[in-house]
Amino acid sequence: MDSRTSDRDVRTPLRSTAENGLKIVIVGGFGVGKTTMVRSVSEIRPLSTEETMTRAGVGIDDAAGVQDKTTTTVAFDFGRISLNDEMVLYLFGAPGQERFWFLWDQLFAGTLGAVVLVDTRRLADSWYAIDRLEHHGTPFIVARNDFGGPQHTLEQVRDALDLSPEVPLVDCDARSRDSSKAVLIALVEHLHALSSARETTP
Repeated sequence: MDSRTSDRDVRTPLRSTAENGLKIVIVGGFGVGKTTMVRSVSEIRPLSTEETMTRAGVGIDDAAGVQDKTTTTVAFDFGRISLNDEMVLYLFGAPGQERFWFLWDQLFAGTLGAVVLVDTRRLADSWYAIDRLEHHGTPFIVARNDFGGPQHTLEQVRDALDLSPEVPLVDCDARSRDSSKAVLIALVEHLHALSSARETTP
């Protein structure tokens, strides 16, 4: 095999012992890095529904701050991580533009939890995602994607998004597999903590 070929470019079959599938959704505004995160962390070549942006989106999609973006997700991204011989994590990246938000409720069905990916240059784009997750009662964490340049502190981001103290807020670089894995681990730990708290509540 060519040394330049990624392991994920080779088809990785699902283990025959896999019995439990866990679903996680990555949401956030337009151009925040959801597709990049799914690509960086998936053990398989992700399913992507990215299409080239055309003039038809001018005046409809708010591209302020992401003017260099040339493609966009029009349905969802899908990736997979085998946690062990029996458990598999399925990742779904939701489309960010407002005109595709109608897909979100369907993506949330059966979801264990969610990651809200945010860009501090466009924090207001994250409010809808947080609102919908709270509406559905879906546990989530927030991950600030590093786009370089001046950064707000995490506490400033928490205040701007009016996040509950119980919602974890972490830094990440969606391009990095290790960083993206750390985000997913933070979500799993949050879900475990919530489950443990429910079990101990009389």
